[in-house]
Amino acid sequence: ADGIKAECEAKGIKDFSVLDASLDPVIATSKVETLTADGCKAIALACNDAAGVKPAIENAAADGVAMFTFDCTSESINCFVGTDNFKGGQLGGEELVRLTKDGDTVAIIGYPTASSCLDRENGALETLKKSDRKVLSGYDYKGDANEAQKIMESILTTNPEVKAVFCVGDPAATGALASIKAAGSECLIVGFDGNPEAKEAILDAENGKYWVSEISQNPKLIGSTIVDEMIKYMTEGKVTKPEIFIDPYIITAENAAE
Repeated sequence: ADGIKAECEAKGIKDFSVLDASLDPVIATSKVETLTADGCKAIALACNDAAGVKPAIENAAADGVAMFTFDCTSESINCFVGTDNFKGGQLGGEELVRLTKDGDTVAIIGYPTASSCLDRENGALETLKKSDRKVLSGYDYKGDANEAQKIMESILTTNPEVKAVFCVGDPAATGALASIKAAGSECLIVGFDGNPEAKEAILDAENGKYWVSEISQNPKLIGSTIVDEMIKYMTEGKVTKPEIFIDPYIITAENAAE
């Protein structure tokens, strides 16, 4: 949101809105329909549930609204701007390998409904295939930290030997952290997002013993880039590329303060 607002202001665009769909496709659909009815010329949204918002995108596009997506994508759009989530997942897998030894058990707490998180899990699995690690996967934390806490508790109960877990979103890492500490486990956490709570945890004397690595997005750059592409399409009738991927990067205790 900060990136969107800053870029709109820098480009002299005063008539813009940043709305919250609360990760709910029903709410997102309602907002797209309202914006379309109000005469909005271009809409960008994060499609956390691609199937759930696809009809709304198609209907808006049919009504002449230029449609864009960021973070999570769908079909029938002019341009997508977001993190290269598959690459981020590969980085997460590499961190699991770096933090463990051959033969160790590692886990992935996923969220397959969100296309971005599914890409992250698949990227990690792709990397882990090349290693000698036992991988526990197929979990769905549903974007809920409490659900992630239950999943991590179950993993530690059935596989107390697990050495590290890759969480496809920071809420999952927060939930996993609670279970790991409660179980007295030494399981390490690799998170994904780069949210403030992740950096705080990594730098904390106690929580930093567990949450040791984070795959970070660059949301301000995503926001500013999607605005630039919307402007380009509205003024030139074209976008730079149909898909623009922003590289993720790794945060550890060595650079978290930066």
